[in-house]
Amino acid sequence: LQGQADVRSPSSAFVLSSTGDSGKVTTVVATPGQGPDRPQEVSYTDIKVIGNGSFGVVYQARLIDSQEMVAIKKVLQDKRFKNRELQIMRKLDHCNIVRLRYFFYSSGEKKDEVYLNLVLDFVPETVYRVARHFNKAKTTIPIIYVKVYMYQLFRSLAYIHSQGVCHRDIKPQNLLVDPETAILKLCDFGSAKQLVRGEPNVSYICSRYYRAPELIFGATDYTSNIDIWSAGCVLAELLLGQPIFPGDSGVDQLVEIIKVLGTPTREQIREMNPNYTEFKFPQIKAHPWTKVFKPRTPPEAIALCSRLLEYTPVTRLSPLEACAHAFFDELRQPNTRLPSGRELPLLFNFSPVELSIQPQLNSTLIPPHARAQTSPASHGMYQNKKMILFFYIKIFTLYKI
Repeated sequence: LQGQADVRSPSSAFVLSSTGDSGKVTTVVATPGQGPDRPQEVSYTDIKVIGNGSFGVVYQARLIDSQEMVAIKKVLQDKRFKNRELQIMRKLDHCNIVRLRYFFYSSGEKKDEVYLNLVLDFVPETVYRVARHFNKAKTTIPIIYVKVYMYQLFRSLAYIHSQGVCHRDIKPQNLLVDPETAILKLCDFGSAKQLVRGEPNVSYICSRYYRAPELIFGATDYTSNIDIWSAGCVLAELLLGQPIFPGDSGVDQLVEIIKVLGTPTREQIREMNPNYTEFKFPQIKAHPWTKVFKPRTPPEAIALCSRLLEYTPVTRLSPLEACAHAFFDELRQPNTRLPSGRELPLLFNFSPVELSIQPQLNSTLIPPHARAQTSPASHGMYQNKKMILFFYIKIFTLYKI
């Protein structure tokens, strides 16, 4: 599961006081999510359960000091291992990824039971619930929201993939959104893993409907391109109003995929999992993408979907190539607004890390009117490149090279 280590850090393992009442104050010794391990007292109140699952429970609470709302994800800890989610979240820092503010340990009811508590940004909604709201109203989500949400998802994927991290559970339920600002934050890194070339990974990962075909084929040497397939499924679902590849089993899902993409060629199967090349599949022609979607679906949206939902993992667009796609051109226009009239969230505040991923895309990713959104360090990169260019021009003219 995860690397060997003792989970109990004495400095962060104590709940100092708790009243057990949702209106009372709980004080814990917690370690900041980022930066040096300097434990500090953190007090919170107004605790209520907002979610649960096989992983544990999620609470909503209010920090006493700042009065900000937070989510506290409480998971039972295996003492033999470091928690992979904690290790990954501590190294991530991006505006489209839910931030780990603090973490602390608490005791369970049984002897030796230890819980890890992750104190995270609280974001009120999910893309899943937003889409369901429009479905109930017998309409599809406005295309501007599809663009804003998907763009931010691709930004978050570009960042985590640049850090060697694969999320492995991209789905609408794990995309948190603030309905007012339209800011999206990727959450739930419980399945995430630092992928290392040559090291095998489990293939039964990722939620049904969003599983890449190489996972259905049982591949264990997959790449972060499985997240791109999942993102393509999310985009298709927002356009259709329902999952594009439903199915209760891997076989069912594969049938649904083949109905749209057609039967994979032997070469495509080899790219997904070489062990399956001798399998015989019924020969089915690909269904035209234009017929998969409703007549009024923007052609650019269909074109983007077709570049994400490819059998061959390496031919899928990279996250930043997706951001640079024509489907998102409207977001790069200076006067584009949300339906409420509100300005778009910050979409072009790229960090030096992001700008170094695929530099050839930077001129497309940052429209002229948004250059001020990039960080000062990023501006420095541009200035340095300009300076070097002027230097070469000067040398050229002086020595008439």
